[in-house]
Amino acid sequence: MLSIQNYINGKYVAPVGGQYFENYNPARGSVYSTVPDSDEHDVELAVKAAEAAFPAWSKTPVEKRSEIMLKIAQLIAENIDELADAESEDSGKPLWLCRQLDIPRAKENFHFFATAILHYATQTHATDDVAINYTLRQPIGVVGCISPWNLPLYLFTWKIAPAIAAGNCVVAKPSELTPYTAHKLGQICSDAGLPAGVLNIVHGYGYKAGAAITAHPKAKAISFTGGTKTGADIARVAAPMFKKLSLELGGKNPNIIFADCDFERMLDTTVRSSFLNQGEICLCGSRIFVERSLYDKFKTAFVERVKNLVVGDPLNKDSFMGALVSRQHMEKVLGYIDLAKEEGGTVLCGGERVYPGGHNADGWFVAPTVIEGLPYDCRTNQEEIFGPVVTLIPFDTEEEALTMANGVGYGLEHHRYGLITCTRRTVLPINWRRA
Repeated sequence: MLSIQNYINGKYVAPVGGQYFENYNPARGSVYSTVPDSDEHDVELAVKAAEAAFPAWSKTPVEKRSEIMLKIAQLIAENIDELADAESEDSGKPLWLCRQLDIPRAKENFHFFATAILHYATQTHATDDVAINYTLRQPIGVVGCISPWNLPLYLFTWKIAPAIAAGNCVVAKPSELTPYTAHKLGQICSDAGLPAGVLNIVHGYGYKAGAAITAHPKAKAISFTGGTKTGADIARVAAPMFKKLSLELGGKNPNIIFADCDFERMLDTTVRSSFLNQGEICLCGSRIFVERSLYDKFKTAFVERVKNLVVGDPLNKDSFMGALVSRQHMEKVLGYIDLAKEEGGTVLCGGERVYPGGHNADGWFVAPTVIEGLPYDCRTNQEEIFGPVVTLIPFDTEEEALTMANGVGYGLEHHRYGLITCTRRTVLPINWRRA
């Protein structure tokens, strides 16, 4: 049984309270590790370590910070197989996807910000030939980074890398569902020469460890990616404390498909944007709007493609989809499929749990699901499902398509990318509000 530990002040340490909880392999539905059940006492240790490291790290020349971060990127690349295995075991996603996307992107996150700090530029503004106004960008201190489970190391490093590149020190909490690669990152950072205390990793539940990071007065900024409700809770705590705040929350992204599109290219893109990573990406297009004259042709071809997607063992190179991240999440997704039926939708394919058999017999797999016949403003089309479920909706005019596409309560900036307009025309979303 693997025992994951907190990483504080450059060392792996047990949680102060000595309590752990079980972590599951989603593809097998069985426990494979224990995770620290950390609380405010563990966060306090991490913050103190970060505070102690901040004066020296913030004054470290950017060339040296860059050198260490490039070494971290190199070590991630050198350990890609080990990290990909860990990511797949932890999240249930296909191993090939971890090797092609998750781990390489984690490496690139460190590489990008390591080089970006070497090329910093700013602007100056003269005031009536009397003064010159200029801006200095300086590290602010301890930063709290709370990341989600769907792209574990990828999004974990996307928060950490810019923070430490700028000279800040970090207290980070990965999702309690997918802690394994974050655990391994600690050793990589030590091996790369990152000074103790610059990065501290505290595992545990959001309502305990995450809440303690958010509320800690010494955490000057909070970066969070996750559910909209949790983001609202974080904002309520952080805003009165005047913390800098970055929230990347839920989405209900549309694909808009016009009749004059490049059909085969559009079809490939739409299948991938709907079901890559089991649909567990905030960018996934879960509402597919199709110009009415193309609707029947698209539906027939799309459903045929989806039926041929392989759902099964994440270690099988032919599996396009693996398991959902937890039993609870699988039940949520299946519950939304039942809701869609109650709302009058017709399931064209999928709609059920998949049992691959063998050592995956108890895994949390759901077939890619396509539903039609629902109004754009029903719950199924308004609420984030975050799984392999898409709906098909015909439209007649561009104005109608945009009205329906923007007719949700979400306004994540990723709508800029999530709105995939598969056409030779250019149509942009009207509403780019943040959630």
